[in-house]
Amino acid sequence: MGLLRDGDFRRLWAADVISQVGTGVSALAVPLLAVTVLDATGFEVALLRFGQTVAFLLIGLQVGVWCDRLRCRPLLVLADLGRFLALLSVPVTAYLGVLTLGQLYAVVLVVGTLTVVFDIAHPSYVPRLVARDHLVEANTKLQLNRSAAAIAAPTLAGALVQWVSAPAALLVDACTYLWSALWLRSIRAAEEPPVVERRRMWPEVREGLAVVFGHPVLRAIGCHGFTFALFQSAHLAVVVVFLVRDLHLTPAVIGLLGSTGLCGAVSAALLTGRLTAWLGGARLMWVSGVACGVTFPLFPLTTPGWGLVTYVVATFGTSFGIICLSVLAVSYRQAVCPPHVLGRVNATSHVLVWGAIPLGSLLGGVLSTALGLRGTLAVAAAGVLLSSLWLVLSPLRGLRDLPAAPGVPVAGG
Repeated sequence: MGLLRDGDFRRLWAADVISQVGTGVSALAVPLLAVTVLDATGFEVALLRFGQTVAFLLIGLQVGVWCDRLRCRPLLVLADLGRFLALLSVPVTAYLGVLTLGQLYAVVLVVGTLTVVFDIAHPSYVPRLVARDHLVEANTKLQLNRSAAAIAAPTLAGALVQWVSAPAALLVDACTYLWSALWLRSIRAAEEPPVVERRRMWPEVREGLAVVFGHPVLRAIGCHGFTFALFQSAHLAVVVVFLVRDLHLTPAVIGLLGSTGLCGAVSAALLTGRLTAWLGGARLMWVSGVACGVTFPLFPLTTPGWGLVTYVVATFGTSFGIICLSVLAVSYRQAVCPPHVLGRVNATSHVLVWGAIPLGSLLGGVLSTALGLRGTLAVAAAGVLLSSLWLVLSPLRGLRDLPAAPGVPVAGG
């Protein structure tokens, strides 16, 4: 049980576990809704993913400053409530028969903006709730939520879309955000407001950038994250359209394929601690990056029938590597960054990854027009493979374990 014996961490965990399932449901339900109900093109579906993530480019760094200045738990609660209301509008208007693609763009933009606030505040809040010597355990348990949700959500989403409706699937997601807000609100431990010297925002933003790009390990992790996310997003922008229109799969089969392959995520969450002890955190990090790179090219090789096995293998290998990288990278940042700059470091890291996603979504849309869907998947696979070089050629290659420095140098800190 470990940390789950602690009532407040258990509430944080309970808030996270169902919310992750809902988020996974909408990740599949939104493009399926656009394709099957609103008859969207591949480029229009790519624009939806652009709208979901463009806020990271626009406000991600500023949100990091807010997280260093403010208490994070109220930000988490407000973000959840806002996402609940925004998503609730989709099944309501669909029931009334007035849902449009324009409204769906607006909803994903609002939800995406609030997700920026939540996703940057959450890893900044964990060290305020959990002792530093329990951070790897805390992040592993939270990552296990994401991994379990990654398996359950696609099957649930596919079943809901095929047998009920896509708007009903988004209603499920909306309710999970309400669930999360109520659990987060029930945490009893007081979160003290950070004691920081208030300065102008952009000097503080630059301080967070300087920490990430001035530290060789953080820089390698960030550059890999940007490159990987750019090409993975180009893949994700069109893969549902590819499965529906090129392979003629039903929503339920698409969901089942995703759930089967994403068993790799749960396996990684369960094994990351043991693999770190056996192989070393530094080695495991770059090996995980290579594992993602060498399995991703199987996606464009997917064909109907038994050829779907390649899709499952690619999803398994990629999800395994992503989860290992995520656990190690988040724990490393939380361990080495001084508390007064952690929000900005988290924001910089999130912006590098999530800021690449809208750019990759546009890239996927453009490539799908020029090269077709399978050609787009092939280009994306090549990019993901090349992204692993950031880790292989970094100082990680000469290390066994990740350095456990007491803190990274901070300009002016």
